Amino acid sequence: MFTAMYYENKLKTLSEIFGTSRISVSENGISVNGKSYPVVDDVIVMLPPEKYSPRLKRILKDATPAAKKTAESFAESVQQSFGKEWENYGKILPEHKEEFYKYFDIVDINSLKGRRACDLGCGSGRFSFFLKDIAREIICVDFSDAIFIARKNLSKNLNVLFFMADLTELPFAENFADFIFCLGVLHHLPTNALDALRKLKNFSKVFLVYLYYALDNRPFYFQFILKIVTLVRLKVSKIKNERFRKIFSQLGAYFVYFPLVSMGKLLEPFGIASMIPLYDSYHGKSLKRIEQDVYDRFFTAIEQRFTRKQIYTLRDSFAKIVISKNVPYWHFLVEHSV
Repeated sequence: MFTAMYYENKLKTLSEIFGTSRISVSENGISVNGKSYPVVDDVIVMLPPEKYSPRLKRILKDATPAAKKTAESFAESVQQSFGKEWENYGKILPEHKEEFYKYFDIVDINSLKGRRACDLGCGSGRFSFFLKDIAREIICVDFSDAIFIARKNLSKNLNVLFFMADLTELPFAENFADFIFCLGVLHHLPTNALDALRKLKNFSKVFLVYLYYALDNRPFYFQFILKIVTLVRLKVSKIKNERFRKIFSQLGAYFVYFPLVSMGKLLEPFGIASMIPLYDSYHGKSLKRIEQDVYDRFFTAIEQRFTRKQIYTLRDSFAKIVISKNVPYWHFLVEHSV
């Protein structure tokens, strides 16, 4: 479990990522500029002890000093929720490939050949899985135990590096990656997602980002339904019992999501299927995949939503913004050097 040998032949890459040649690898960890970081199951742990997950605290208990107060910009409940989510739904599913191409519809994928990509907030690594044979290297980063699921899913690929780190406090060098994708992550931060993206901009020239949309391209009743769903989410997200969460997610998939998607399918011949909530996002998906999204949707306490107009305010920091017109809304590409 404690081994850093996976990184023994990756010193050049680590040097470029951290912007220093002062890097060494020992049996249990790596050292960067004299600062030591433990390595657990090939994952470099760059979180301070006060941000360790419960699992990591148990593993590193002998090396963990008294924890300081957790920063207000760090959502511990979100960390734990995502760790449990990917523990329960960590398998790479066939529909993940279709989702990958939907998110990357505004990216020239061939341009990533021979490049270093970073999956920021990688979760189970489900999107890196379909990029691993294209990019020269992939840097997977997550602040939850999901990073260990990603390591398992990408275990056959030696060109992937794994970091357990807080994306609001990355210790990496300027332009360490040629391309960064951050899909479904920033809107769960306790700080403004757009401001967080602005602070990340020096790490790469190109970012692909997905943020929950504010239903600004939907009929008025979508907003009303969202208000009800939000009230339910704020209540049930406080329930930590995993059995309850599992049953709730299954019931939600079977008795809410699936019936609505089926209704939309019946209305397809009339060209009004998109008027049914959830149809556009979930038709063609398996119940298992839908169940995972119910878990994700209702057991994450923090949620931010943005309009297209708000996303375009990023022009104050980025030279180019391309927002996809396709599902999932809104995913967009930003560049600060063209």
